Amino acid sequence: MDKITVTYDSIFEILMREKSKEELQKLSPEFFKDLVKYVSDKRKSASSEATDTFSLEEKERASKQLQNIKRMMTELYERREKKIMNMSMIRSRTGADIIDTTPLLSEEKMFFDAIVAQLDYYRNSILFKLLNAQPMSAEEKPEIPETKKNTKLIRFLHDVPKFVGKELEVYGPFVEEDMANIPSEMADILIKKGRAEEVT
Repeated sequence: MDKITVTYDSIFEILMREKSKEELQKLSPEFFKDLVKYVSDKRKSASSEATDTFSLEEKERASKQLQNIKRMMTELYERREKKIMNMSMIRSRTGADIIDTTPLLSEEKMFFDAIVAQLDYYRNSILFKLLNAQPMSAEEKPEIPETKKNTKLIRFLHDVPKFVGKELEVYGPFVEEDMANIPSEMADILIKKGRAEEVT
C-alpha cells in the first residue's frame, strides 16, 4: 500500500482492515518508525503543562487519545502476530514457498523466520523420532538451536530465482521487495551485484 501519514484515524482504519481480512495486510515499510514518532508526539502533548482552559482541554483530549492509540496498537500487533504464527506453521508443515511474505514488515520477517526455524527444528527432532518408533524419553529435552549467526537481513531489489547454498540448503525464489535472512557471504554477493540491499 502507499505510504500513509500516521494519524489517529489512519491507525483506526488500519486496525479495521486487519480485523476484516483473513490475510496479513500490507503496511508502509516505515509504519513502525512513523508510529513511534506519532506516539512520542502525542505523549508530549498529553504531558505538557496547561496554561489556560483551551490548552487543558487539548491536554485531556491528547491523553485520552493516547490511551486509545495504545489499545489499538496492542490489538493490531496481536492480530498480526496471530496471522504470522499461522503463516509460520504453514511454511514449516509444507516446506513450500506458498506463503506470501511481502506484507511482513522487516521486524515481522525476522519474527517469522525465527518461528519457522524453531518449528522446523522440533518437527525434525520430535516427529521424525515418533515416525521411526523412537519416542523421546520424558527426561530428554531437545536443545533449542542457536540463532543463526553470520547472516544478513536483505531486501531484494529484483526477482531472484531459487539458488543453493554451500551446505546444499535451498533459498528462494524471491521477488522484488521480499526480505530474507541469508548467509552473509551470499548476501554480500547479491548486494555487490545490485540484486539486493542490506536492511539495517
